[in-house]
Amino acid sequence: MKKSKRYRETLKLVDKTKVYEIPEAISVLKKATSTKFNETVELAFHLMMSEKEGMIVRGVASLPYGTGKKVKVLVLTISSEKAKEARDAGADFVGFEELLEKIKNGWSDFDVVITTPDSMKEVSKVGRYLGPKGLMPTPKIGTVTAEVGRKVEEVKKGQVQFKMDKGGNIHLPVGKISFKEEELIENINTAIISVNNSIIGGKGQHIKSLSLSSTMAPSLKLKLK
Repeated sequence: MKKSKRYRETLKLVDKTKVYEIPEAISVLKKATSTKFNETVELAFHLMMSEKEGMIVRGVASLPYGTGKKVKVLVLTISSEKAKEARDAGADFVGFEELLEKIKNGWSDFDVVITTPDSMKEVSKVGRYLGPKGLMPTPKIGTVTAEVGRKVEEVKKGQVQFKMDKGGNIHLPVGKISFKEEELIENINTAIISVNNSIIGGKGQHIKSLSLSSTMAPSLKLKLK
């Protein structure tokens, strides 16, 4: 496929043979940005294992400066007390039976689903709708919890979920190109630590390669420490 003139100009700023330090990679991406919208910066991991080897890597990263995106949170609970707690914490959608029915009818205008343990039996019945989109609540990443208010606040502040795909890859948004360099650096370091800690307690080196990109710019290989 033919690349645009802007993309070809961007490639001139990138040394594809080079492995970059994080600050230098951020600097290159900022120089390469010439679009009118605020591009997302994404960190891509290639791990030393894959689902084929029976490994499942998933977890959450609490980014200090968030992703720059407004996250829509859905809370499903049969408890009126927990529903109030969720609303007070800033959840976008709160309810139970009527929202479960909407999900069955194709509704998916939300980014994160949180539920309470006593509601999970009914929520599991919409798993075939939520699962393929990566939205099914699970205790492993804290989206099945009695502390719904705390979880809503964490997600709203910048907690993002990640899961390894079949090829051993993880793609994780770590901010916007408009973020200050130090903000992106802190978000990136937090994401790396979170992913590594989700693998066998974080012992040893499990990341084969790491790269950084923005929406309209090529990816840059990062040095592993």
